[in-house]
Amino acid sequence: MKQNIVAPSIGILLSLSILHGLNDALQSAVTATYPLLKDDLTLSFSQIGLITLVYQIAASVFQPIIGLFYDRHPYVWSLPIGTCFTLVGFISLAFATTLVWAMCSVFMVGIGSSTLHPEASRLTSIASGGKRGMAQSLFQVGGNLGGAIGPLLVAFLAAPYGRRYISFFSILSLIAIIVAIPVCRWYKNRLQLLKQENTTMKVRTESPLPMKMAVFSISILLLLIFSKYVYMASLSSYYTFYLIEKFHVDVQDSQIYLFVFLGATAIGTLLGGPLGDKIGRKYVIWASILGAAPFTLLMPHVNLFWTVVMSFLIGLIISSAFPAILLYAQELLPYKLGLVSGLFFGFAFGVAGIASAILGKMADLHGIETIYQICAYMPLLGIITYLLPNLKKKLPENEI
Repeated sequence: MKQNIVAPSIGILLSLSILHGLNDALQSAVTATYPLLKDDLTLSFSQIGLITLVYQIAASVFQPIIGLFYDRHPYVWSLPIGTCFTLVGFISLAFATTLVWAMCSVFMVGIGSSTLHPEASRLTSIASGGKRGMAQSLFQVGGNLGGAIGPLLVAFLAAPYGRRYISFFSILSLIAIIVAIPVCRWYKNRLQLLKQENTTMKVRTESPLPMKMAVFSISILLLLIFSKYVYMASLSSYYTFYLIEKFHVDVQDSQIYLFVFLGATAIGTLLGGPLGDKIGRKYVIWASILGAAPFTLLMPHVNLFWTVVMSFLIGLIISSAFPAILLYAQELLPYKLGLVSGLFFGFAFGVAGIASAILGKMADLHGIETIYQICAYMPLLGIITYLLPNLKKKLPENEI
């Protein structure tokens, strides 16, 4: 079904990107507090993995459910409500004195993430005006920049003074609520307009592929998400510990090196969506995941300088995959944008959580360096991208 082209709502897209950034700054700050939690609560790597598992389950299982719910029952104020969960959970984490308390805190933060990701991603598609690659990359890069800032906040504002100082980071949640207000008003007007025109918020009414092929393609995409996020979990959860143990850097320096990796992921994400619009999402996915393999295989065997360089290159290359994968999936099921967004964000979080728990146990049993030697092979799974059909010519850009 073709409709008149409308210009992208740049102000709304920027606001959604900022919201994503503020949310993910807090999410990555939680991960960056792990060394502080480990020392304060005398935790093992297995217990750190358990905390991550609880958080990732909350941030994954609920995402497709919430996405499907809002597909069927749009609610204007969903974004601020989700942000309130993050605010409460983060303040609670700052003062947690037991493992169970810490797990309950990260569970609240995870619920906030489960609400924001599918709903904000769906609104990004609605506001894109047909330029979905650009819009999704702008949305994703906001999250990646926020994710890169989180460890810096911990490194300079919490690590030197103590974990309770992370409670001040909840100010970011208050800012996010303020930023969300004009988005909610725009969304309310959009819903009223759609109702008056007797239209729906579906980007397309039909899948470009037969249902069996669409389901097969989504299965391939989920396997690619699996390969990407198992490796990403090894970096996001344990990279600081790896640097501290292998190269004897201090906590503050390890957070700065983590920022280098996360900053590279922001750059890669910004490139992934527009490149997919131009050359086809399949080719971006192929180059992103399989192209990172040489560097992941080298990284466990080099010195500190080259480890940082390799982490930057890995982040730059592998991060361009997610916006291409998500948009490919949305194009396969264009009438379920929230469900698809929630499924892929949720599956990514779930894989990362389960992987973190398993990797934590491996680190306790075999040492932190072992997990990088094993996970280095995960990007090789990118070879299965060959099985995806090429949708570039099937999906004209002037059809929304």
